Amino acid sequence: MKREKIKKVVKEAYGKIAQGQEGCGCAPCGPDAREFAKSIGYSEEELKAIPDEANLALSCGNPTALASLKEGEVVLDLGSGAGFDCFLAAIKVGSNGKVIGVDMTPEMIEKARDNAKKNGVKNVEFRLGEIENLPVADNSVDVVISNCVINLSADKPKVFQEVYRVLKPGGRIAISDIALFKELPKRIQESIEAYVGCVGGAILIDEYRKIVEASGLRDVKITVKGSSACIDPNTKDPIGRAILDSLGEDESLEGYVVSVYVEGYK
Repeated sequence: MKREKIKKVVKEAYGKIAQGQEGCGCAPCGPDAREFAKSIGYSEEELKAIPDEANLALSCGNPTALASLKEGEVVLDLGSGAGFDCFLAAIKVGSNGKVIGVDMTPEMIEKARDNAKKNGVKNVEFRLGEIENLPVADNSVDVVISNCVINLSADKPKVFQEVYRVLKPGGRIAISDIALFKELPKRIQESIEAYVGCVGGAILIDEYRKIVEASGLRDVKITVKGSSACIDPNTKDPIGRAILDSLGEDESLEGYVVSVYVEGYK
């Protein structure tokens, strides 16, 4: 698929998720969304501290825990959605810190701003924009986080070039994402459903590392978190049964798809 088509399809799909017209990613909405978040690394205490409405089950890890956020830091969340990780980061950086969420979907930005207003969160700002062209100043951010989003970009090198640009010298990244152990079958690569489901756009781990390092970031570390990137609590399927069903696939993609943590410094 061409880049503009990918962008259009992703924006439309996640706009519908924000409005409740489609399901919440790879896991069910409602109470199961909380269980899903716990299964990928969020504690009960963390989940109690943030609005339930911000949890759309679109995660594949807990980047705020990986980032070891400190009081007073400025944090940027790429593809911030309804504000899930932003609200958690806001607690950790405190009133002297700041969190900026960037998302290209107007419906997600509206939902996130509404969540912030309803819950009185003052140190979070949500900006409409693309992660390939961040509406953020040079050398202005201490930490860049992201959760299951960069796989959706059709221009991943540009994403990390932008990350490098906005980070302060000494700044760091703490990213949770989906990558591949081996190339996906061609039918999955060409599937719109698989792309929107955070699978079709995923790249090999070695390729991911090369892209991050090419941006200028140093001490890059990619840690495999688990062989199941998005787990449906009902079927234990690693990418969600709906994607495979839509393609007429009978088996899972266990052994292909993996969730990873990506770290590095400027």
